[in-house]
Amino acid sequence: MNNRDRTLSRDVTATQIPSGDKTPLTAGTKVMIHQTLGGSYTVQTDFGLFRIDGKDVDALGEKVAETVVKAATLTDGAPDPEAIWAQLRYVFDPEIPVNIVDLGLVYSMDVETLAEQSPPSYKVNVAMTLTAPGCGMGPAIAEDAKNKILLVPGVSEADVRITWEPAWNQQMISEEGKMKLGLI
Repeated sequence: MNNRDRTLSRDVTATQIPSGDKTPLTAGTKVMIHQTLGGSYTVQTDFGLFRIDGKDVDALGEKVAETVVKAATLTDGAPDPEAIWAQLRYVFDPEIPVNIVDLGLVYSMDVETLAEQSPPSYKVNVAMTLTAPGCGMGPAIAEDAKNKILLVPGVSEADVRITWEPAWNQQMISEEGKMKLGLI
């Protein structure tokens, strides 16, 4: 048994790859860790690939990562856009070792003021796409992005919307992403 082979110590609900279906994995299930990026783990079992969320990695014998974002709000209390982009860089497709920003999947991010009260509240709106239409992991990736954005100080709501226009292509991958994927 190598350091990537594990046995689940407790039941977890995992996301099946590539369908995106929520699937229970029971204590005692043997898994092999494939990828550990963005706080979640991609694991292989005898019956397929799954993503285990960061909150459940203790079942793999791993330490749950700290989820506090150390960033200051802007002077008006609004979230720092750089902190939001940094959080989006912690979101990964479980089959690709490049974050969604460097993959070119995030088309836009804006911060909207929701209330003219004291203090105002702020909503982050993100439009993103996927590498392939029909990817079952789309909702799971969008939910991961939303949850990471909500950790940014000053954010009270987040909406991550998947769009297909324009269609994604490999030219949208950043230079860093292309280097990680061996495309340059």
